Amino acid sequence: MESWKRNLWILWFGVLLVSSSYTMIIPFLPLFVSQLGVAHHVKVWAGILFSVTFFFSFLLAPYWGSLADKYGRRSMIIRAGIGLIVTYGLGAFVQTPWELLGVRVLHGLVSGFVPGSIALVATNTPEKHMGWSLGMMATASSTGGILGPLVGGILSHLFSIRASFLIASALLVIATLLITLFVKEENFHPGKPRSRILSDLNIAFHNRPFVAMLVILIIVQISIMILEPLITLYIKDLQGRMEGTVLLSGIIFSAAGIASILSAPRWGKIGQKQGYRNVLILSLAGGGLLNIAQLFAHTVWMFGLIRFLYGLFIAGVFPTINAMIVERTDAEFRGRAFGLSTSANQFGSMVGPLVGGVLGGWLGIQYVFVITGILLSLTAIAVIWANRKSQQLVRHVEKNSV
Repeated sequence: MESWKRNLWILWFGVLLVSSSYTMIIPFLPLFVSQLGVAHHVKVWAGILFSVTFFFSFLLAPYWGSLADKYGRRSMIIRAGIGLIVTYGLGAFVQTPWELLGVRVLHGLVSGFVPGSIALVATNTPEKHMGWSLGMMATASSTGGILGPLVGGILSHLFSIRASFLIASALLVIATLLITLFVKEENFHPGKPRSRILSDLNIAFHNRPFVAMLVILIIVQISIMILEPLITLYIKDLQGRMEGTVLLSGIIFSAAGIASILSAPRWGKIGQKQGYRNVLILSLAGGGLLNIAQLFAHTVWMFGLIRFLYGLFIAGVFPTINAMIVERTDAEFRGRAFGLSTSANQFGSMVGPLVGGVLGGWLGIQYVFVITGILLSLTAIAVIWANRKSQQLVRHVEKNSV
């Protein structure tokens, strides 16, 4: 098997295990907070616990990206894997919400497994296979998004959420060992001096298409993460009782993941043929309209169906943006570019749950559906407008050069 294919499949499986570990726990944090003795402001606590991890990951992602360009993406993936093994292991033994907060901070400090894996695939895959490969990596996260909530829901139902932390740590051991033993990074030349973060930011902000990708990542991630701390509580309200909420939430969280597995590789292939920008517009617009459609779901199963359809569209955003980042950055800057894109992603993940916790408690989740839907739809319109302006500029230049 060719080296890039072997790397792809091992990293795909590693990301699957890491994403499963994450989603075994994260949907049920609001319920875990209640079990730790929080009786009031549960939504606010849930928003803080979601966001604090992404805040520290946002701060450190450019630093890890810079080290990846110096020491290699493989080394950074292994470093993140070891850190996550320890983090999840500690999470099983917390006794207070403050201890859980400390674990979530540590999680943010050591993160970087998934973006490191995507960066390694992007820099070691032949150009003609890039769209498909990045689409496959997106399916790994999506598959984890299916399996994690289901396994976490079953474990929580039969045992406790603490069992999910222990299983998550064990899965990270497997993922880290596989990458340590079998992944080889070929397109990497060690010994380069590590860049300074300020100089990296200066390079990035002089690349306007790249900056546009970062802004879109922030917006999309905010729109997704606004709802994350609220969906489990909303499902409880829809069915009118607490009994069975954890298991049912796991199934519905998995619906969008199933849709992503079905659609993400196809979006990658369509992007290679029809243009990544067209895929991005369609994904954003479809995701926006279906977010608004959740307002009209009056049963748990109708809500699950709409979440599935939403997943079909939103799955196209991330592999498309990753492919566009590869197209718009130089090879020697790519590790840092993915570090900065991770920061953008984590910034959105940090802001989203905080805003969702506040808006959910103040306005109600129905209004949050509308707000996130409008946000995604406006982003699609902005991409269309920017594309037309770019085409007008090209035509103007061509006309004046004749």
